[in-house]
Amino acid sequence: MAWYRRSKLGLDAISRYLTSKVTAPKPPIRNPRSIINHNDQFSKFTSASNYPIRVPKISSFSPVIANRSSKFRLIGSGYRYYYVDSRQVRHFKPRGFKRWIDNPRNGLIVVLVGSGIGITMYFGNVETIPYTKRRHLVLLSKNMEKMIGESQFQNMKAGFKGKILPAMHPESVRVRMISKDIIEALQRGLKKEQVWTDLDYASESGAASESRGKETLMAMTEESGGDKWMAKDEVLNDTWVDESRKKGKDKGVKSATSHLEGLKWEVLVVNDHVVNAFCLPGGKIVVFTGLLEHFRTDEEIATIIGHEVAHAVARHAAEQITKNLWFTIGQLILYQFVMPDLVNTMSNLLLKLPFSRRMEIEADYIGLLLMASAGYDPRVAPKVFEKLGQVSGDSALRDYLSTHPSGKRRSKLLSEASVMQEAISIYREAVAGREVDGFFL
Repeated sequence: MAWYRRSKLGLDAISRYLTSKVTAPKPPIRNPRSIINHNDQFSKFTSASNYPIRVPKISSFSPVIANRSSKFRLIGSGYRYYYVDSRQVRHFKPRGFKRWIDNPRNGLIVVLVGSGIGITMYFGNVETIPYTKRRHLVLLSKNMEKMIGESQFQNMKAGFKGKILPAMHPESVRVRMISKDIIEALQRGLKKEQVWTDLDYASESGAASESRGKETLMAMTEESGGDKWMAKDEVLNDTWVDESRKKGKDKGVKSATSHLEGLKWEVLVVNDHVVNAFCLPGGKIVVFTGLLEHFRTDEEIATIIGHEVAHAVARHAAEQITKNLWFTIGQLILYQFVMPDLVNTMSNLLLKLPFSRRMEIEADYIGLLLMASAGYDPRVAPKVFEKLGQVSGDSALRDYLSTHPSGKRRSKLLSEASVMQEAISIYREAVAGREVDGFFL
């Protein structure tokens, strides 16, 4: 049995020796020093026991890819892709979806497509105004413009219910017959072959066949006593009208008149002391009796109605809607950099109000031709606008802070404009029984 004990002791000693070799902890690595060559590659580490440990060469730009087929996967691991720029530098692409605008090619496509749409919209909706030949952008369709005018007219009839004068009232008949003359003059000025339907009065259907006698008024060509026109008051000028007409005739542009076809003209006289009159899109004329209290002659009333109809001829309401759209977009952009109150004030003073006053001057000139072709003396018009300014209360700042020019300014421009000579010539032909056609073209 002695040999058995010696054999067992020997096996136990060998077993303890092997177990100690396997389970013994490795000595820690202290004070590592990296030796980097000129190629920026790791070469070796030096441990406390001075035994060099070889580390595999790893590029700092190499992608780390986890093998999906492996059973063991690190938390957060996944595919990482990179791209190489012009300097051969590798950049890892960010995770997640990339914004499409970050791609310069997409930005270029947006700019090109947007420019194409803008150019198409502009040239597809730009029109030429009769007589002045001014080109303007109108995004509102003709049918939509008529619908808006008719809707406003119906709302006005409901709002002034009980104040609308009946169709056979003398003032209603008078305003209606003057309006009929203006509409027929418009037909001649545009050389339209269509037959204009007889004007309907808003409160009743059917026409009054009473003839009206025109009142004669001596021409007021003398300047009002002592009026001086200072240079500081001359904010507006009408040189752009002559320049625009000359340019339009040289290019042979055709005036836009399709929006005046097929209109159902209606007249409404409201018994109210408001000194006002207007023409809604679609041929809806509204006159307040407060205006008739200050302007009693037919020539004076024809001047105002001709001016209001001229707004419909030039599509000023639709143009104003388009301008307001661009103004609003510009204001929203400026709000990011400037105080909103300052933006609103400057846009009104520098953009909206000057544009509105220019449209009023344009309507004055077109209306002057309409009243002259209808047989009303155009030399009365300057005095009418001067009187209108006195009634509404002109001030020194009206040329700057109002949607309409001052009455004195309008009177001066109209009396000195070249359109006055044209209007006088048309008026003389109309009085002699020789109608002038196509004076808008």
